[in-house]
This record gives sequence, structure tokens and C-alpha cells, in this order.
Amino acid sequence: MNYRDELNKRIGVFQELNEEAFSQLDAITALMFEAIKNGNKVMTCGNGGSAANAQHITGDIVGRYKIEREAFAGLSLTVDPSVMTATGNDYGYDEVFARQVEGLGREGDVLVVLSSSAQSPNLIKAVLAAGEKGIKTVGILGNHGGGIIEHLDEGLTFAFKGSDLVEETAMTLFHIMLMDLEQKLTENKNNE
Repeated sequence: MNYRDELNKRIGVFQELNEEAFSQLDAITALMFEAIKNGNKVMTCGNGGSAANAQHITGDIVGRYKIEREAFAGLSLTVDPSVMTATGNDYGYDEVFARQVEGLGREGDVLVVLSSSAQSPNLIKAVLAAGEKGIKTVGILGNHGGGIIEHLDEGLTFAFKGSDLVEETAMTLFHIMLMDLEQKLTENKNNE
């Protein structure tokens, strides 16, 4: 194992981000800003390490990231084992997120989808269910966006699909977006 090569691979991912990628990050942040500003919530989902990232993002939205402020509305769809297992048992694993979007989501919310393969049927079904309810959908995806990107309102994709790189990149980018989101929402609240 060459540690330097592995670190340089990760540094290279960020150095290759271009203006189009930055525009996508702005667009994703803008949708989350509008949802929270208008009293709606940000829902998150993913599988495996992306599920952990979804929880992490929700924790930073509800708790705080960098700024001491009031709680914002966020919900991770990956954390309730009773809902996940009951839905998986009764409807199949492909429905575990879509059923939650259907039951908990409201028009004006935002659904954040994270995926390395961007092919997971349960995530595609969640995005489709969100679209039917007027919920905006965003994501950071590997594998050129797979089968998910065509259904998202806004998304940033990477060619690689190695779960380590996609998950690490997504979390770093979301931390940056959350700094921007907190600042904008705090300034908006102070100007009311």
C-alpha cells in the first residue's frame, strides 16, 4: 500500500472539480435553503456507507454544523430498524425508502440521495415517489449518475463508483454545502 498514492487520488478528485460542479453544489444548497426557509425538511437516504453519510448530514442539519443556531428540519430515512424491516418484509427491500417518502414527505421538502453505484432500486423508487409528491430531489452519485441521475432535480456525478471515493467525496462536499446553508439560513433569520 502506498499511502501517498491513495491520498493523491483523493486530492485529485477535488482538484478536478470545475465550474459546472460548483454550480451543481450551489443548486443543491439553494434547494435545501428554500425547503428549510419555508418550513419544510431535508430527508436523506443511501445504502451502506452512504446510509451512514445520510445520517451524518441529517445530524448536522438538525443539530448544527459550524454555527450555533436553532434546529433545522431534517430526517434520515435510514435509521429506524422497525420501519426498515417491516417495510422490507411486507413490500420488499426496494420499497424501504419510497414508503417513507410517501408517508413522511410533503410537497416542498427535499430528498437527498447518496450512492456509489447510482443503480440501487430502493433509491430510484424513493426518487420517483418524491417526484410524485412535489418533493425536490438531489444527490451526489458515482458511476456517472447510473440510473438515478435522470430522475433528480439537481445532482453531481463522478465517473468512478468505488464506494470509498464516492462516500468520502460526498461527505466532504456536503460539509462545505452545510457551511453555506447554515450561513444563509442564519442570515435570513436575522433579517426577518
